[in-house]
Amino acid sequence: MTKVLRRSLIVMLLAAAPSAFAADVTGDWTATGQRSNGSTMQLMFRFKQEGTRLTGIVSAPSFDLAIVSGQVTGNDFSFSVQVTFGERSRTLSYSGTIAGDTLEISAPQPRSNVPVHLTARRATAAEVAANWPERIPPPALHPVPANGLARTPPMGWNSWNHFAGKIDDKTVREIADAMVRNGMKDAGYIYVNIDDTWQGTRDAQGNIRPNEKFPDMKALSDYVHSKGLKLGIYSGPGTRTCAGFEGSYGHETQDARTYASWGIDYLKYDWCSAGKIYQDADMQGVYQKMGDALHGTGRPIVYSLCQYGRDAVWEWGAAVSGNLWRTTGDISDNWDSMIGILMHQTGLEQWAGSGHWNDPDMLEIGNGGMSADEYRTHMSLWCILAAPLLAGNDLRDVSRETLDILENREVVAVDQDSLGQQGHRMVLDSAHGVWVKPLAGGAHAVALVNLSDAPATLAVHWKDLGLNGPMHVRDLWSHTDLGVQADGFSGKAPAHGTVLIKVAP
Repeated sequence: MTKVLRRSLIVMLLAAAPSAFAADVTGDWTATGQRSNGSTMQLMFRFKQEGTRLTGIVSAPSFDLAIVSGQVTGNDFSFSVQVTFGERSRTLSYSGTIAGDTLEISAPQPRSNVPVHLTARRATAAEVAANWPERIPPPALHPVPANGLARTPPMGWNSWNHFAGKIDDKTVREIADAMVRNGMKDAGYIYVNIDDTWQGTRDAQGNIRPNEKFPDMKALSDYVHSKGLKLGIYSGPGTRTCAGFEGSYGHETQDARTYASWGIDYLKYDWCSAGKIYQDADMQGVYQKMGDALHGTGRPIVYSLCQYGRDAVWEWGAAVSGNLWRTTGDISDNWDSMIGILMHQTGLEQWAGSGHWNDPDMLEIGNGGMSADEYRTHMSLWCILAAPLLAGNDLRDVSRETLDILENREVVAVDQDSLGQQGHRMVLDSAHGVWVKPLAGGAHAVALVNLSDAPATLAVHWKDLGLNGPMHVRDLWSHTDLGVQADGFSGKAPAHGTVLIKVAP
């Protein structure tokens, strides 16, 4: 066979064989898919393909992650990123197929073993600009006048923990009805808060509009108000919310005026995609911008800062007219998450007070991931911490046991005490802990927490709490007077249970 013939045959065989480089995925792609909880996963990918090697960025609404390894083989590709949760690091692996002008991608969920199927298409210039916008410098710092709200920690309900993206106008109305019917309103739960996924697009003038799930936000607000309740809403200072919906970036004043015109009473403002534009050092100025905008509306709107305790927010949250600020990451409906959050509250009590509160995140009571004893511990400790009490369960279908936990007037009174002091930890070992909260009139609430996996008798001496006995003791869960105790108290608690007492001279 001649050299020319051999060369021609090789060319023909290569042309007939599937190419290792069948397509080039280089460029920007936008991808969406549905999580099992009903929320939308929205990602952008910036790919660079060089032969079989794939590099680039995975861009979520709240962060960008560099691809640490990636490969393209024919029409198939795979890549991985490294993500950090607190002190732990985890590799997330993606796989996909090139399907003409789209990419079909299997994306992991950081806290779930169930992948999400995403379909990706080439991103438009406008989508790229929205995901990586030009930076608007934050304003110079100045104090924002206090709004005079939340003299005690806010109480109400929030949609996210149970409903996530499966929230709509009808459900919110039904929750408001249920809060009136089942006693939650009478127990002090006033705010009905819509979390992420309500946003639609902006009109030609830049005004935010709700999506099809919320056809008339003003009418919904009027309905909630007619029940003697207040309506809350959600946004963030970035271009996108955590679930990938429209944020308030560059529209802060406009959005605040829209919320006021709808009759909104509460705004949860979530950092998320702002972290792709700003550094943590910019955070105070960014939150101040919305604080000024809310103040400028003249409407009383509770301002909730949701930025996960970054940049020591408790030191400046009140200066931007914040009424509450998150001190940790998101809570999950399990014992380890709840107790882990509790342990991060130590030392923050000096920053809490009337009108401005540390927020260890919403309540999971009634969502099914913990036992009734663990939920009583959850409630006891959030009340000791003077935390906002925002129920996160389905109040339309709730057990009497769950309502008895949420509506216990004596326990709620600890949270809502007029002295306005956050409790603090006094004792802690591997088996138990003691938290104490000063109350108006010289009394104290004391929580004795059984951290072990077996029932235990827990004891505390008054002198260890800085109290001079004897003390009158009342059990707030059993509504029982336990008489005068000379030097201290002891009581039995189930595994992961809490004895919550009120002591007074």
